[in-house]
Parts: sequence; C-alpha cells; structure tokens
Amino acid sequence: MLENLNSSIKKSRMGWLDALRGFTMLLVVTNHIALKSFGMQIRWSAALQFFLLFRMPLFFFISGFLAYKASRVWNGQTLRELSWKKFKVQIIPTVVFFLLYLAMIPTEPFAKSFSDAMASSMKAGYWFTLVLLYMLLTYYVFSYAESKLRIKSWIPITLLFVISLGFFETCYLPRYFSWALGHKGPQNEFLNYTSLVEMMRYFPFFLFGNIVHRYWGKAQQLMDSNWFFPIITILAVVCTLDVIVWHNLRHEWTSLPHTLAMFLLLSMVFMFFRHNQEFFSDKTVVGRSLQFIGRRTLDIYLLHYFFLPKMTAVGVYFQTNRHNFILDSTASFAVALIVVGFCIITSQLLRVSPFFKKYLFGR
Repeated sequence: MLENLNSSIKKSRMGWLDALRGFTMLLVVTNHIALKSFGMQIRWSAALQFFLLFRMPLFFFISGFLAYKASRVWNGQTLRELSWKKFKVQIIPTVVFFLLYLAMIPTEPFAKSFSDAMASSMKAGYWFTLVLLYMLLTYYVFSYAESKLRIKSWIPITLLFVISLGFFETCYLPRYFSWALGHKGPQNEFLNYTSLVEMMRYFPFFLFGNIVHRYWGKAQQLMDSNWFFPIITILAVVCTLDVIVWHNLRHEWTSLPHTLAMFLLLSMVFMFFRHNQEFFSDKTVVGRSLQFIGRRTLDIYLLHYFFLPKMTAVGVYFQTNRHNFILDSTASFAVALIVVGFCIITSQLLRVSPFFKKYLFGR
C-alpha cells in the first residue's frame, strides 16, 4: 500500500505538482519584477497584496508535501545522509550566487552590501534556500524521533503544526514581539541574522503540505466532496477582502483573516491544479512549460536576480493609477516570462559543465 502511494505521488509529481511549482516560481519572479524592477510598493497594488497572501506559503506547502516519503525508514544513517545531502544542495549554490550578486549588482561597496545583507532576514533575496534547509532539518529530526514511538499516531505531527502556528502568529503581533512585522522598536538581531524569523512565518505551511501528503487518501476524499471547495472559496473571498479592503478586525484579531486567507487561497490553487492535472500534464504546451520551470526552480531562483531590469517609469505609472489589478498583473507577469527565459538559457549553458551542474545547482 505504501509503495502504491509513493508510486502514485511520484507519477503525479512529474505532472501537475511540477507544473504547480513552475506556476509558483513564476509568481515569485513576477513579484520581484513589480517590487525591484518597477519600484512599486505593496500598498499601491491590489495584485501584490493578493498574491502575497499565498505565493510563498504555496511554495513551502509543496516542499512539505514532497518531503514526506511513506516508505522511508528512519535511522541514524538516513538522518545523517539526508541532512548532509540537503545542506550541500541548499547552501553551496546559494552562497556562491549570493556573493556573486553582491559583487556585481549593488552600487555600494561589497563590504557594506555584505554587512547589510547579512543583517537582514531576507539576505538580499537569497533567504529561501536557507530557510527551507532549516525546515527540512527540523522535519528530519522530528521524523527520526517520531519513528521511535511505539504507537503511530496523528498527534505528534499535529502538535508540531500547532506549535508552529503559535510562532507564526507572533510574527503578526508587533505590539508584543520585536520580530513581528510592523514592530517600531529595535529588531531582534539574532532572528534577522539567522533568518529564523522567516522560518517562523512559513513553517506552518510546510507542515500543512506534509500533513496533506501523510493523509493523502482522506485529503482527496475531502477535496472531491461537493461542499468543500465552495465553502473554502466563500471563506477565502471574505478573508481576502477583509485583509485587502475592509480591515474590519483590529489589533490582535487582524491576523485571523490574514492567516485563514493564506491557508485557504493556497488550498484553492492546489485543488485547481489537481483537478486540471490533464491540462497541466506533458501532453499540453502549458503543462510542459510549467513542468520544465518547476524542475528548474532552484536555477531560476538563484539566477533571476541578475536579470531584473530597471523599469521605474512603469512603477510611476502604477503609483498614479493605483489598484489596477489586470494591468498590474499582466505587466509584471509578461516581464517575468522574459526573465525566466534568460534564466533557463543561462542555466542550460552552465549545466554543460558537470562541475557547475553539481556545485551551482546541486545536481
């Protein structure tokens, strides 16, 4: 049974899951086009505010989904081998491109750019692979400990998920926590230097994806029911409108619709790709394209910062004509496709060398 589950998921990953990752990567580049190329600010744009709710949560959800392997036997050797493998894949390429980016792109001296980047939780944009490594290592240690329990239960992973939600919520309570978004006092330097604050913001979505995969049979039954999608759609619309437009809930309660919107929207996108998996298969042009991007997410993530154009005039236009959802999204997405194309070409060239293929892209 476990082998059949893994076989089914593996086949699916080669299809709609890879396409979903490709779509999410396009959203990431689109966001950076709007912010870094156009020079826009989130408050100007309904599109940025909307996609911000589920873009990165969806990325971590997929990572958590794929991290679960039902047939994996956890022991000391497995823990060591997986941890070392992920460290090499996640850190070595990131360090190389991070240093190269700081040496080439910023206008300030390298030493200052490096110091500023290290002090920021975002690491000049190269935070994702580090934070994903934190999540994977935490999950591996948890899985190893869980395997030692005599009774298999849903309680350990649920408990870890609830704890992660607690840390997540602290990131949106600036009155009480120095690492929360919007905190006006001194920042927590340790959490920023280590980027652990980003793990706190996204670990629940990683675990959510992991839980969905663990109970994939029941999850599919739920997604295929007649009532589930309509209910989460209505809730997602209400919560999203409150976050972007209404702002009815204040203070500590503000994070409630925000949190629900993030989980509900990513669930809707996930269900959409699963429901239309034939369209996102390798039988269609769209499916093949998104799958290829999905299999090159690390390459694109590491390279795309080098190809972001300067188009501040576009940002000035959208500052004057705010909340122009269709034009805003279309302009950013169109430029993102060009940038992704350059990334893929560069990746293909570098992959000619086995050395570059291994140490720049981890494989």
